[in-house]
Amino acid sequence: MSEDDMRAVTVREFGGPEVLTVEQVARPEPLPTEVLVRVHAAGVNPVDWKTREGQGMAGLQTLPLILGWDVSGVVEEVGFGVTTLAPGDEVYGMPWFPRAAGGYAEYVTAPARQWARKPSTLDHVHAAAVPLAALTAWQSLTDTARVRPGRRVLVTAAAGGVGHFAVQFARHLGAHVIATASAARHPWLKELGADETIDYTTTRFEDAVTDVDVVIDLVGDAHDRTSTRSLKVLRPGGLLVALTAGVSPELARAAEAPGVRATPCLVEPDGAALTTIAGLIDAGEVAVEVAETFPLEQAGTAHARLRTGRTRGKLVLTVTG
Repeated sequence: MSEDDMRAVTVREFGGPEVLTVEQVARPEPLPTEVLVRVHAAGVNPVDWKTREGQGMAGLQTLPLILGWDVSGVVEEVGFGVTTLAPGDEVYGMPWFPRAAGGYAEYVTAPARQWARKPSTLDHVHAAAVPLAALTAWQSLTDTARVRPGRRVLVTAAAGGVGHFAVQFARHLGAHVIATASAARHPWLKELGADETIDYTTTRFEDAVTDVDVVIDLVGDAHDRTSTRSLKVLRPGGLLVALTAGVSPELARAAEAPGVRATPCLVEPDGAALTTIAGLIDAGEVAVEVAETFPLEQAGTAHARLRTGRTRGKLVLTVTG
């Protein structure tokens, strides 16, 4: 392999995990205002396998495609005009989303301001687990729901990647946090800051909680009409943030009847927010859970594992030692 090439997990056709293959491809070059980052680790998210299958963000992509939006690594080179970062800086980010970022590779390029210095207390594996999931939770709670102290927040699928951050951020914002997860996850979620936990395998949350200000729904209506059921627990004027599949016409109509609101929210690159989140992590206010790591060559195995929906926290690909 020449120094102008790199290893990358490439998708040449949409399909199952077997379409993920490691190939030698051209290394990108940073344009003005961009930086070249040598990737040490790349997080794996549900949007990755959904896009690989032809769903998710597939409609915005062109083939061949290099998946991956969660990156932690080291700045290798800076493009003209970049003054905020320099070669050797350790950074993490969620570049370009929802356009292709190419995180499942040895190098990526992106605008300098889509990156932030990685939390100093985390290694690259744990830092790579943060950006997409944490930004989704942070932007939903702060920008979309504008959660304030004393608000009651319900987080469904609270033990997953976005969920475990949403619990901690809601606690940080002063909310009363209610989390749904299997019973085995409850002690851990309590440690993260959940005030109440509900075992979704034995109890329907609408039978156990009422007068909620904000629901962060990470399940959606495809599974047991979770989004629609969430409307029942909201107080008048309460807000459902539907993160998995957005707000269908049917869900919008259902929200009108009880006088509550439902909104989608799609995460955006945000270096400034990642700097804030890094500060919370380094201060010990937010913990990062990595369930398992896989080498780049086992990206398909990681997708299959995440597809089960039973992962506690995040899965991460190790790229460069």
